[in-house]
Amino acid sequence: MIIWDDSLNSLFINGKWQSSISGRSESVINPATHEKLTEVAWAGRTEAESAIQSASSAFHSWSKKTARERSEILYRTHELLLERVDRLSTILTMEQGKPLAEAKGEIRSAANFFLWYAEEANRLYGEWIPSSIPGKRLLVKPEPIGVIAAITPWNFPSSMIARKLAPALASGCTVILKPAPETPLSAIELVSILAEAGVPDGVVNLVTGDALEIGSALMESRDVRLITFTGSTEVGKLLMKGSADTLKKLSLELGGHAPILVFEDANLERAASQTLASKFRNSGQTCICANRVYVHENVKERFIDLLQNKIRHLKAGNGLEKSVDLGPLINRQSLDKVQSHVEDAIQKGAKVLNGGAPLQVDLSGHFYSPTLLTKVTNDMKVMQEETFGPLLPLQTFIEEADVIHRANDTDYGLAAYLFTENLSRATRVSEALQYGIVGVNDVFPAVPEAPFGGIKQSGIGKEGGSLGIHEYVNIKYISTMIDE
Repeated sequence: MIIWDDSLNSLFINGKWQSSISGRSESVINPATHEKLTEVAWAGRTEAESAIQSASSAFHSWSKKTARERSEILYRTHELLLERVDRLSTILTMEQGKPLAEAKGEIRSAANFFLWYAEEANRLYGEWIPSSIPGKRLLVKPEPIGVIAAITPWNFPSSMIARKLAPALASGCTVILKPAPETPLSAIELVSILAEAGVPDGVVNLVTGDALEIGSALMESRDVRLITFTGSTEVGKLLMKGSADTLKKLSLELGGHAPILVFEDANLERAASQTLASKFRNSGQTCICANRVYVHENVKERFIDLLQNKIRHLKAGNGLEKSVDLGPLINRQSLDKVQSHVEDAIQKGAKVLNGGAPLQVDLSGHFYSPTLLTKVTNDMKVMQEETFGPLLPLQTFIEEADVIHRANDTDYGLAAYLFTENLSRATRVSEALQYGIVGVNDVFPAVPEAPFGGIKQSGIGKEGGSLGIHEYVNIKYISTMIDE
């Protein structure tokens, strides 16, 4: 059992753990049991402004450190995360609900982002450009953008922080971190590890609390030069509007509506297993999970049988228990949204093959049964909106061009997947899909060494890979005339 250290359940500003000025705190609730875990400080505008000032003051010295000095701290962070996988994953499961095995995978993923950017810090190259004018020297130099604000979600409360903080710190930026109110404990643990690894005072600051007050302080500040945000498209649009007056740079990873295309020549066993893994990981609460499936008419019966057999074996419960596959939804609002999508689909003619109702388990959390729908039409909410729950609608297709059109017919463009054993089709379809990420026979494309991000209303910018660190730098061009 985790013993909570109350000295950490607070704000971290300029290297010190603090309470909110008002003394207000908010409870952190286990979504599986509805038990209170602890309380954390609830900050507002004043604390946010203090964190901005701290980050701004620390920027000069941090940005002047060598890439090697910064990378050594990130290497140490990677080591500490791996040493504490058991503790960190237990905390993550207790505050977020996902099964412990998934939580351990997330902590290892977070550690790997720090490892990648520990290495990438030393590869942030500029260039000399050959000049067409005698005596002129042309230098292109990347420089850290300055103070950045990272706003992270509750569904991946450790890895989403790592994907933002690791490249920011590697490039020489300083940070204000605003985690989701549902899952602040993972953020507190990670910031504590960064401090232990040697991050200087003021370089990383943590504020938990009022989203509107903290957000307005971040938006209005001239010192904050970049907002990096993972969350809903609606909030992303508000951040774009709010950043206009100060012309901040934005990196936005927003909503998704991922299709899976299962072609006639697909390995159906693999397609069914991966579709199941994609849809029901974290109980469907992931931005790149399968949100709609298109299966070729000639193989639909076999594919549906495989899916149903696998769904029947899924076990829901407290994520700390062994062999649990499905944890709870994060709150009542999430359960209500899933139920509304199911009811809307049934009213419009959909057939429920599995699930279709809240799941009764011997716990207080909001569990929903893994649900498979057929006879789905495009006017149903589930085909137009991101469900963010364990609900999988299925349609059939015959023509390749038709299914590509249907997959692309959405405002979202984060991730899409296809299953085929035909190399030409794989190449042709992956190039035709209008998404930032395409998985071919693969529904887990996110790795530290590759760029992650969407197009259209799924966001702007990339996280991960060599491109990810470039979100956090300005490119300076220096032209010099010399005497020859």
